[in-house]
Formats: sequence, C-alpha cells, structure tokens
Amino acid sequence: MEYITYEDFEKVDIRVGTITAVNDFPKARKPAYQLTIDFGNLGIKKTSAQITDIYKKEDLVDRQVIAVVNFKPKQIANFMSECLVLGIYNLENQVVLMQPEFTVPNGGRLL
Repeated sequence: MEYITYEDFEKVDIRVGTITAVNDFPKARKPAYQLTIDFGNLGIKKTSAQITDIYKKEDLVDRQVIAVVNFKPKQIANFMSECLVLGIYNLENQVVLMQPEFTVPNGGRLL
C-alpha cells in the first residue's frame, strides 16, 4: 500500500449527485450505461459506468451516487466522461454503487 498525505486527499473532490438520465452505451468495450448526474451548484456531468450486471436503467434514475468530479474529461469510445462514479466489487465481481445512506443535497462534498 502506498500512503498519501492529507493534502493529497484534499485534492480529490468527491461529491454527491442524483442520476437524472440513463442510456445504453453500445460502443463501450464492456457493457455500460451512460449516466447524466445533477451535482447541484456544480451543474450536470456525464459519465459511463459498467454497472449493467445488477442495475436496471429504470432503477438508477433519481438515485443519489458518490463521484469524483475533478478529473479531466476522458474520451470513452464516442462519449466524453466528466466524472467517476464510485463503486465496489461484490463477491460476484459486480460493481455496487456507493451512495449516501440518507438523501443529502446534490453537490455535497465528502468530508
């Protein structure tokens, strides 16, 4: 394990947002969705997520998620990803999204 300083951690901007739209992403190499996420005062950001194994599109709309919002945009196939939604692999090697236990304001920063 490589240790980082607290100052390193402060550079990572982790926020809460609400998924407002979910689309299939047929040009992705691995099955994925294109997500549109409302981060409140930070605005709307888009990303792709390989979460098709356990999440249906209709179950993701209006769900709050936690994401890193200060990465440089990244081209994925024909799509520009603007943030990184956080998740953890379960025992079946499927991504489980990280989310707040209770509803919080969009754009809220992880402390």
